[in-house]
Amino acid sequence: MAVERGSVNQIVLTGMVLSTMPVGEYDRRVVILTKEYGKISAFAKGSRRPNSPLVGAVNPFSFGEFTMYEGRTSYTIQSASISNYFAELRRDMIGAYYGFYFLEFADYYTKEFNDEREMLKLLYQTMRALTNPHISDRLIRYIFELKALVINGQAPQVFQCVTCGDKDRQSVFSAVKGGIVCSECVAGVIDDMVLDNSTLYSMQYIESSSIEKLYTFTVTEKVLDELGRVMGRLMEVYVGRKFKSLEILETLL
Repeated sequence: MAVERGSVNQIVLTGMVLSTMPVGEYDRRVVILTKEYGKISAFAKGSRRPNSPLVGAVNPFSFGEFTMYEGRTSYTIQSASISNYFAELRRDMIGAYYGFYFLEFADYYTKEFNDEREMLKLLYQTMRALTNPHISDRLIRYIFELKALVINGQAPQVFQCVTCGDKDRQSVFSAVKGGIVCSECVAGVIDDMVLDNSTLYSMQYIESSSIEKLYTFTVTEKVLDELGRVMGRLMEVYVGRKFKSLEILETLL
């Protein structure tokens, strides 16, 4: 792993803070999604003191380099060089809760010592998109969810029939079947959805594009609504978890 070592047990990791929780009177336990080690938990000692150099560095959304000591059972953050705090999200309550949902989703999906570079990259580009007023938060959500499924190896098949591989016949979408099903194979499908061609094209673009190019398009309200229905079903089938931040967000919309 590409880890810089300043001394025997000192490491520098690049990542984003997913969550923090208070520990004792002045410390915090911080969960960070890192490029080198996947998801880790680290202690930020004294970071709740007003004069601590870590006081603003270990908040959710903070992205940068974290210098820490690697102990036998835990990590301790010594210092941080934050390149992006995503401070704009702190001034936009709706945007912030979308952001918290993405952080919570990433926390659920990622593991320690797993290669999570693609998820970290997706998370970073998604936070950047949330600060862009020209793309809707709903579209950002659906793009994030679908690309996260791709990264996790759960992408629905949107280029050909999941049963026979046909690319030309009329088709419907089935979350249970795992993608589009052609008219010859549709018998027995119980959750079929007829999708607008633009919706299907959007899903194909999301699945096949690089993360850097994901948030470069907009869609009509009709397509946005269809994407919402599709992703709702996919999340039920493949994730099956209620996220607290999303429940709060939905009460605000």
